Amino acid sequence: MVDEKPNKYDQQEFLPIPTYEEATSSRPSSSASHLGPEEVSHDAERQGLLGRGQPTQHNAYQPPTVESARSSLDSLASSRENSARGSEEALRREIQQMDFEEAGDPNSRANRFSKRITSLTHTLSSINLPFRQWLPSGQYIRARIPSLPQGLRFQPNWIIVGRIFAIFLVVSIIWLFFISDLFTAGSRRMNNMFDPDSLRTYVQGHIDAGLIRQNLQHATQFDHIAGTEGNYFLAKWVETSYIQAGLEMAGLERFDVYLNHPKQGGRRVAIIDPPALAWEAKIEEELAYPPEFGAQQTMVFHGHSKTGNVTGPLIYANYGSRQDFRDLKDKGVDVKGSIVLVRYYGSQPDRSLKVKAAELAGAVGCIIYSDPAEDGFVQGEPYPKGRYMPKDGVQRGSVTMSSWVVGDVLSPGFASLPGERGRESTDNNPGLVNIPSIPLAWRDAQKLLQALKGHGKKIDDPNVKGGVPDVEWWTGDESSPTVHLMNDQIEKEREPIYNVLGKITGIEQPEKSIIVGNHRDAWCFGGADPGSGTAILLEVIRIFGELRRAGWRPLRTIEFASWDGEEYNMIGSTEHVEARIEDLRRDAVAYLNVDVAVTGTKFKAQGPIFETALKRVLDRVPDPKTNLTFSEIWDENKTTMDGLGSGSDFVAFLDLAGTSSLDMTFEGAAFPYHSCYDNFDWMDRFGDPGFQYHKAMAQIWALLILDMADRPLLPLDLDIYSREVSIYLHNLKDYANRAVHGVLNLHPLEMAVSTFKVNADLFGRRGAAWSKAVADSGGYESIALANQRIEYNTRLARFESDLLDVDGGLPGREQFKHVIFAPDLWNNYGAAYFPGVRDAIDEGEWELAQKQVEKAARILDAAARRLNA
Repeated sequence: MVDEKPNKYDQQEFLPIPTYEEATSSRPSSSASHLGPEEVSHDAERQGLLGRGQPTQHNAYQPPTVESARSSLDSLASSRENSARGSEEALRREIQQMDFEEAGDPNSRANRFSKRITSLTHTLSSINLPFRQWLPSGQYIRARIPSLPQGLRFQPNWIIVGRIFAIFLVVSIIWLFFISDLFTAGSRRMNNMFDPDSLRTYVQGHIDAGLIRQNLQHATQFDHIAGTEGNYFLAKWVETSYIQAGLEMAGLERFDVYLNHPKQGGRRVAIIDPPALAWEAKIEEELAYPPEFGAQQTMVFHGHSKTGNVTGPLIYANYGSRQDFRDLKDKGVDVKGSIVLVRYYGSQPDRSLKVKAAELAGAVGCIIYSDPAEDGFVQGEPYPKGRYMPKDGVQRGSVTMSSWVVGDVLSPGFASLPGERGRESTDNNPGLVNIPSIPLAWRDAQKLLQALKGHGKKIDDPNVKGGVPDVEWWTGDESSPTVHLMNDQIEKEREPIYNVLGKITGIEQPEKSIIVGNHRDAWCFGGADPGSGTAILLEVIRIFGELRRAGWRPLRTIEFASWDGEEYNMIGSTEHVEARIEDLRRDAVAYLNVDVAVTGTKFKAQGPIFETALKRVLDRVPDPKTNLTFSEIWDENKTTMDGLGSGSDFVAFLDLAGTSSLDMTFEGAAFPYHSCYDNFDWMDRFGDPGFQYHKAMAQIWALLILDMADRPLLPLDLDIYSREVSIYLHNLKDYANRAVHGVLNLHPLEMAVSTFKVNADLFGRRGAAWSKAVADSGGYESIALANQRIEYNTRLARFESDLLDVDGGLPGREQFKHVIFAPDLWNNYGAAYFPGVRDAIDEGEWELAQKQVEKAARILDAAARRLNA
């Protein structure tokens, strides 16, 4: 039966919320920086969650509604108000009491100057003006001026007074310059007198699993797809949390992008011939929560799918990979003009590539279903009794060609700012598929599979058979029953989306940024994806807000981001990167991403340049179940860090801006991915009961942020990076040797990799020499050493950007600039190492492949030599 409820994605004429302009015009985007660290002005209050009954203007922005949002507003708005941990003075005392130092760590020894004036900072750490904390107070001076006996009159000798004043001025200047350590790194940290290890101890010890659970409960009370009212409500709540934490410049960042949403009655999958087999799919999931809960659910659809109304014979094509379609052709099964049924996962897990492969094979439509062999009852007990996908569960998701175009598909290479005119068309767009598609539950797919009996070739291979019960597996052919697939939808070329941004400005190199991000939009309630990451991000921000209120500042700026539109095509993060691409290439140090934070207990991270820093952090955090540190588990399992491909918000930072990027997760067995059963109840009962792995991820993330933002030497490891690049080159050789009809000379790349290894080793010695010099001087850093350190950090942060082919890009997908990393063209989630070479090999263009070898070698060689030039 088709759901009869009114379409919540249609534009409503009288939404009881203010316009976007009304909600934000009360305070300019920069005004938050003028508020004190504890202030939340009336403007900020007005920027809290909407839904207080204001009328909406007829012609103002009215995003699609989420009916259940309004009932949740009061609890959302108040959720952060009771999370403070006592007074700021109590916070300072707590941090200052934890005064111990990391044994054997040269970076900690380099910060001993912070202990030399600990007693002074106990009373003056709240004063933020430079030099003021070293000047005597007026009360102190007045108390020490001697009084004259009665009857005596003071007759000053102004020459003597002038000389005394001159001497006092000279002595004061000398005292200011030397006693205050102006010629040491201490002057660069005059607002940051906290012992580094005390900070780590405080941060790790004050992560609150209960608050993380509370964050997730609030963030999942209603569905929040990008471009809907639900996600805008959630953005305002996150913004309020930023403001309450005292982040600077907290506010929304808007882009207008191409999105689609499902239309009520606009989707259909039905067998229409022969009449004896007539049947229509239910399509929608059952309610994940009881009706009295009042939680509206997202309709089932594919993001960025093609609008269409097609019919054709049904053909089963296994996982929908290019190889699966070749196998059908070899069996004599012609898929031209057909509607193909494929299952999720497999050798080509990205759903967009399944639809594209079907399109290239000649199909006119594609249906993708969730097979229980991958994520359902075959694996274990389904929800609500277990963690796995129930029979009516549907995996929504985007079918955007993210390997070709990332971000808004109508503005590749530039930001989709409001009013931007130079946009592309949706017609023949390389980022969009050209046949309609729709996802289904195996409950519905079972009927389609049963209808194929006796048509085409019988399937005996167990690797091609799925786990749907009561099915005799056949391929189908042109004689199969005719299926009608309709996908009529709402499409908007300029739908507003909103990132939420805030920061803590650094005091030594404020222009250099550590960027911390998680996306906020979800296909339904988003319990794990992305709610687990969002809940943790807000807790991390709360902790850093407490440190900021206590007077702490990092050496480098920390930027926090809640991205919008990630599920469609990493849109919010990509548009943000494209809007400030030159600044990021010059000044971004690292991007630390957490998307799906927790679905299990196995820690996984990608981004090898971070391995040393991450291992140091993991050595501090124990596994809640084994009590071993995660570093010990890492070593026991001989874990390695892969390079980054695609699938989350690190793509634009790494592949477009050249910002060293890291992605982290606790992964587990399959779960109700992208369905409405991925909700708070699932997480609370099956994903992470007790939220202890959420707490562990928050500790890891926060400690890594501290390391990246506040260690004197940036903890990025080029030796490990060069080791991994050597492995990538070895794999490329094997890949090229397996290809047919081609010869490739990889010697230029071999020489460049060798140069990288030599220069990485030399560069690492420079860092070790600085550490030794500071240690030998008792923890003091001269101005010369400080300048050397800052130059070292600047070169290290720039290295990844130097690996970009800024003026070119990968042939055929020029938006991607990195010569070592890019999403694999036909496995979007995976990484393609030396992607320009691999792409050309895949196309059999060996002359182009050789040119890409030489280009990659030239760029890598130049970047390596620049480290020590």
